[in-house]
Amino acid sequence: MQSVARQVRYASHLGTPVQFRITSSRIQWQCQRRAASYYNPLQWIQEKFAPKARKADPVEEKKRGEQEKQGQQSVFEAAVSQEKGGRPKTASVESAPTVVKKKATQHKYSTANFKISHRKLNMIGRQISGKPIDHAIVQMQFSEKRATSRIKSMLATAKLHATAYKNMDPSKLIVSEAWVTKGPKQLKRLEPRGRGKFGIRIHPDSRMHVILREGKTFEQLKKEQRERRLRRIVSAGLVREDVPLRNPARTWQW
Repeated sequence: MQSVARQVRYASHLGTPVQFRITSSRIQWQCQRRAASYYNPLQWIQEKFAPKARKADPVEEKKRGEQEKQGQQSVFEAAVSQEKGGRPKTASVESAPTVVKKKATQHKYSTANFKISHRKLNMIGRQISGKPIDHAIVQMQFSEKRATSRIKSMLATAKLHATAYKNMDPSKLIVSEAWVTKGPKQLKRLEPRGRGKFGIRIHPDSRMHVILREGKTFEQLKKEQRERRLRRIVSAGLVREDVPLRNPARTWQW
């Protein structure tokens, strides 16, 4: 029996099918083993991740065929087919809710800290305060001061942001407020003086803030001014007026 078991182990190691029949004990025993019957993880990985043929979807095949057919058509044939078939359905676009931007009343913007005195920058702030945004940009474009290029870029960016993000009318934007603040850290350096002494030189930096609001345009201001002047014109004495004299005479004359 031990010799039979030894032969079985040797045959299974070689990977060949083995059949034994024992007649001494009148019991027929068949043993058939294969080396491939063992669990092989490498073979499982190969079968699991092996590339397989993709199943064709009839809907996608139909769409692809229509696109290829449209691509082979000329411009005139495509136009005729579109007129016959009508405009494509845009149910998803029509069903999507429309987003309404909330209109703001003002927009604040400012420059970064840059090397300039707050007194010099405040003069530019007075120049653009109360003016329409386009007029302020033109003033900065033709000004000879060094900081006007930076202020012009800031005004143009503020106008764009107020139009795109705040849904404000660009034709009615005015520079309602403009003010200047000092920088958080002003550099201090030693300045040599006579007789072995020294002073402290301060290198200032500052920034400008503006607030844009919707105001009256030039046309509206001109119209209001014309109406105000017309109201001041009165008749030449044909009708009695219950208004005080504009240029009263002196009470005493000699």
